[in-house]
Amino acid sequence: MTNSTLYTCAVDVDAVDAIDMHVHLEIDECGHKSLPEDFYTASEKYFKADERTPSVDRIAEVYRGQSMAGVVFTVDARTQLGHKPNSIDDLVAGCARHNDVLIPFGSVDPRTGADALTEARRQATELGVRGFKFHPSVQGFDPSDREFYPLWETLEELGLPIVSHTGQNGMGAGLPGGRGIKLKYSNPLLLDDVAADFPGLTIIMAHPSVPWQDEANSIATHKANVYIDLSGWSPKYFPESLVRQASNVLSRKLLFGTDYPLIPAEKWVKAFNDLPIKDEVRPLIFKDNAVKVLGLADPVAAQEGVPS
Repeated sequence: MTNSTLYTCAVDVDAVDAIDMHVHLEIDECGHKSLPEDFYTASEKYFKADERTPSVDRIAEVYRGQSMAGVVFTVDARTQLGHKPNSIDDLVAGCARHNDVLIPFGSVDPRTGADALTEARRQATELGVRGFKFHPSVQGFDPSDREFYPLWETLEELGLPIVSHTGQNGMGAGLPGGRGIKLKYSNPLLLDDVAADFPGLTIIMAHPSVPWQDEANSIATHKANVYIDLSGWSPKYFPESLVRQASNVLSRKLLFGTDYPLIPAEKWVKAFNDLPIKDEVRPLIFKDNAVKVLGLADPVAAQEGVPS
């Protein structure tokens, strides 16, 4: 399916209670999944997920019912996995149908070289994605390698943020050799190089970065263009240093995220409510910080994809 409609964001930030910065769409309208089948079997066991591949319409129904908006994406890891992703065009078309609650991010395979730059521009200008998702371990690349600097330069020029996986990997967990996935590519220190060399590029380090949480805390504190989304872990398992700093130096750097459908929002929120985090910080984490990162506070920025 080819989507000819440019996505425009219609999220009313005053009408939603939270913005989930980390939602996966892993199947397209043709039934094609983003990853080989053994990844789903292993991740279902690892996360104990009930509904592994909901449609975009189902995702919209879930988030609308909870008065939340969600940033939706997939991952293009065709080179590493030998498996094409689910359709980005389908993903954006679905988000366009539900643009009151869904915000699409694109994805390109950095290992496809110049084609990745062309595709990133297409997704930004022709589809209207609001950012990009990367998973260095699943995609099999070192984000600090200068081979990939043209991609970061392109995304910086487009003014679009990136979400990049850090820390422990649920994908491939429990499989022989972790299904070939190498954890070293998810060390957040590799993104510190990118943040330093591309200060105009907003970088969201996805997940508590176990076993490198102190490194992630330091990077987010040091670099104005770096944030942390809190997806992929139940808050009851968050590293102590992350919880402690959430109420002070990281209060404006943390973003609500679940990893849905692997972790449902209601389950995440229930555990988060038990953490010793200041009441005045909670609205920042649930919505206000995301509004800034996504440019939703400025109607012009929201349409153009430029963070405020």
